[in-house]
Amino acid sequence: MEVFRNDAISVTEWARLIDASPHSTPFQTLGFYNLVRALDGMTAEAIALAEEGQIRCLAVAVVFQEKGLKGFLSRRAIIYGGPVVDREWNGYADSLLFEIDFTLCKKVIYSETRNLSDYGFLKEVFARYSWRYLPYYNYHINTSDSAPMAKAVSASRMRQIRKALKSGVTWRAAENLQEVDRFYDILRELYRTRVRKPLMPAEFFRAFFRSGPGVLLLVIHDQKIIGGIMCPLLPSRALYEFYVCGLDREYREQYPSIMATWAAMQYASMNNISLFDFMGAGSPDSDYGVRDFKAKFGGNLVEFGRFRKVHKPLFFFIGSTYIRIRSFLKK
Repeated sequence: MEVFRNDAISVTEWARLIDASPHSTPFQTLGFYNLVRALDGMTAEAIALAEEGQIRCLAVAVVFQEKGLKGFLSRRAIIYGGPVVDREWNGYADSLLFEIDFTLCKKVIYSETRNLSDYGFLKEVFARYSWRYLPYYNYHINTSDSAPMAKAVSASRMRQIRKALKSGVTWRAAENLQEVDRFYDILRELYRTRVRKPLMPAEFFRAFFRSGPGVLLLVIHDQKIIGGIMCPLLPSRALYEFYVCGLDREYREQYPSIMATWAAMQYASMNNISLFDFMGAGSPDSDYGVRDFKAKFGGNLVEFGRFRKVHKPLFFFIGSTYIRIRSFLKK
């Protein structure tokens, strides 16, 4: 077994594994890795294990390094989608987790995989390396055929979609950086006033528009951008809802956030992409209004969960407490 990191990983083998693995997502591709590495305030670490020159598993961890006290106390590494393994998994999980820990333990307070496929067969291995499993819901929508896709949407949601379309709402892909910036302005205000969670920097969205992997769709009314959705894409396989927003209070009759999601579903169906992935619907242990919102689009509820390892327990406790207090004071 050989271990390769970052630029030492064979580009050809990287692409082969992504094409072959049932666990592949756009977040583990070379394109996403390069996109993140080029940004300030964050970077990415790629780790691959190979046998006889052939990569058997790979993980891309996005490392957040924001400035200030909040950034210091929330240093984290996120493996979006989970690690990529080939179909002939030969038990390299122990070695992969060892290398992930070795790479990240001094850089971040905690590491987390946000699984977008079923990693149940690795639960015991993760547990041996002190990764805690956190149940987490998600919704998958079959977009292979537009007619059944639309039929599965709830009656109340379809009425809202028809009403918005009748009022003149349209959607299309972003065409320039000015439109990307307008989308980001709407998204940033949403995160500032309601979501109150960390948001990727503006340059991330500009870089995504320039080089992918994916598409940024905009909701338009009276020639104005009133919402949109940023969707990483794995060609011919899946489209993912990474960020979505809308001016729902200002345009109540146009349902911008609903139309943004509907635009992504239509885009997937029109481009022979068989799956639309909502990328999360909250913990089973808590009420989550967004889960109800997503459920009305007719998807299948799945529970692939997350794995989390806390490298620095004291800092994790202090950081979690600090962020909760900040969020409470901002309400």
